[in-house]
Amino acid sequence: MTTSGASEMAIELAGLTKCFGRQAAVNDLSLKIRKGSAFGFLGPNGAGKTTTIKMLMGLLRRDSGQVSVLGVDPAVDGLAVKQRVGYVPEQQFIYRWMRAGEAISFCRSFYAAWNDGVSARLMKLFNLDPDKKVKHLSKGMLTKLSLLLAMSHEPELLILDEPVAGLDPLVREELLDGVLQTVCDREQTVVFSSHTLGDVQRLADVVGIINEGQLLVHCEVDDLLNRTKRIRAVLQDGSAPSRPPDGMIWQRVQNREWLLTVKDFSAETVGQLKAANSLETVEVIDLALEDIFKDYVRGWRASA
Repeated sequence: MTTSGASEMAIELAGLTKCFGRQAAVNDLSLKIRKGSAFGFLGPNGAGKTTTIKMLMGLLRRDSGQVSVLGVDPAVDGLAVKQRVGYVPEQQFIYRWMRAGEAISFCRSFYAAWNDGVSARLMKLFNLDPDKKVKHLSKGMLTKLSLLLAMSHEPELLILDEPVAGLDPLVREELLDGVLQTVCDREQTVVFSSHTLGDVQRLADVVGIINEGQLLVHCEVDDLLNRTKRIRAVLQDGSAPSRPPDGMIWQRVQNREWLLTVKDFSAETVGQLKAANSLETVEVIDLALEDIFKDYVRGWRASA
């Protein structure tokens, strides 16, 4: 992989592939994530998100392709990557017999760049008790501790793999507020994987949608929301859809109702639809990120 864009890109993937048996978990994935961006990594269960993240961290060996994390290949120098990246996995691995303060002291010894001020601020922000044993922490408090450990060495890149899964809304909001505050203060790069798309829409400025190990979308959130629309058309009696407009992602026909989701929407899209089909009415509907995500996955499955 060339390194000409290394100063601008936090992550570069080219043809990344990982198979388990005959099943490709990640299939020829190419992706670039710019430094300073907050990247929402979306996909259904089993889409390949966690497998990709583990290869970024050097925790899983790739079968083929190239990976650069902050200009470093994690398969060549995984230690250098871990020193510069903060990582919160879906399942936290912190010694349960330790107290929270002991876990912080233990992790502190591994990082030359550990910032005691950041650690203390997050301890207060997350209301963590340093004397409480890890095995007695709730899931939310355990996630907060894991996030503190990932952020206190002021990493250039923060990777969060389903960090808020299963947490109540209040704890989830507290965690996101902590991430947002730190990211805004340091202009940090964040990769954030979550099934809670409202949280992704709040945190991310760029999203990527992956399904069956392949990238379906890579786009700025605002552009995706502005240029992806749902069209609800009512067919004239006895008529059937003839030709969908360019950029159709997903469609469903139920009786006379024809629903379509299209990318790169413009006024010409409606004109093209009307010219090619016998329609009574046409309505254009704005979509939330969650709806767009669902329709991309539905369309992929329908075409497979």
